[in-house]
Amino acid sequence: MLATSGVWLVPQFLKAFEMNHALPSSDQVLIILQLSGGNDGLNTVVPYRNDLYYQSRPTLGIVKEKVIRVSDELGFNPALTKFQELYDQGFLTVINNVGYPNPDRSHFRSMDIWQTASQSNEYLTTGWVGRYLDSNCEGCGSHTAVEIDDALSLALRGERVKGMAIKDPAKLYRTTQSTFFKKVSEGHAEEPTLDYLYKTMAETVSNAQYIYDKSKVIRSTFEYPATEFAKRLKTISELIQSGIQTKVYYASLSGFDTHVRQAGQQERLLTHYSEAVSALVNDLKASGNFDRTLIMTFSEFGRRVQENASGGTDHGTANNLFLLGGKLKTKGFYNQTPDLLKLDQGDLIYEIDFRQVYATVLKNWLKADDKSILNTQVPVLGFI
Repeated sequence: MLATSGVWLVPQFLKAFEMNHALPSSDQVLIILQLSGGNDGLNTVVPYRNDLYYQSRPTLGIVKEKVIRVSDELGFNPALTKFQELYDQGFLTVINNVGYPNPDRSHFRSMDIWQTASQSNEYLTTGWVGRYLDSNCEGCGSHTAVEIDDALSLALRGERVKGMAIKDPAKLYRTTQSTFFKKVSEGHAEEPTLDYLYKTMAETVSNAQYIYDKSKVIRSTFEYPATEFAKRLKTISELIQSGIQTKVYYASLSGFDTHVRQAGQQERLLTHYSEAVSALVNDLKASGNFDRTLIMTFSEFGRRVQENASGGTDHGTANNLFLLGGKLKTKGFYNQTPDLLKLDQGDLIYEIDFRQVYATVLKNWLKADDKSILNTQVPVLGFI
């Protein structure tokens, strides 16, 4: 099909091999996990010895006897039993008080800021991972960054190179093999927008074929929880083990906007998250891929310190961020517990700009030019 369509329809990732465009030299992989809705960091990493925490949350605070204590001051939500195991093995770094200046408590705007790595008064149309692809992957295909979902997040959208959203490799492949899809993808037009559509569909066909073929190489026999989120992480593990040339994976777990009856909802979600991540880590360890993988988990903001009248918490600002890997230099807690005596209108004050985390990952893990990708120079951190 592609041969009869002309060389201009050959997908970018195939041209990369023809023209010897080099993929990023490192074989290291980044997995980004998003807790959508604004996870309550104070009830995730609990300052169980702080009386102000319990005064602010007389009904919602995690009682001391139930906290999984991992330091003299901090402990995990009881739903994070599997997380404690990763912590005890030295695979976890927790960064507290992560945020940005002039925080925005809107889900959509705050997520845009996190995904584009913009200033709070700056509006960008490309994501920070997308700009990494633009600057480091000329000629590569969209499979270089893969989101396990039906739609592609802004974070993976570059100006010239975009990632690929794929929830089920087999289902996408079957869709692209339909007569209608093949016929349309063979077309071309003089009109630029329509011509771009034809080229995009042709590339989708080939990327779907490539990912599907790779996904058949490995079928993990490791046991994962029976949840949708765990299924997505299992897909990521299988693709990593298959040898696919993907540098960045992205997946989300939603439902963390807990304004009402938070306790049960957050406990359920954190259980799903920690059990799925634990399975992923153990699967990657068993296959010898864990040391070349870094897993970063973030949420667009934390919650307010004071509980509300509905058994929940409202939109806040700074939050904790998790990093998992076998090559972490700073294990455990990277910095101090949040200061509940020093608040900004009832919210935690950020200590570490999230762009410092991105800069560190770009420079020290992906071996990229963090300054040009983030459009600013920020200090890197010492966790890798």
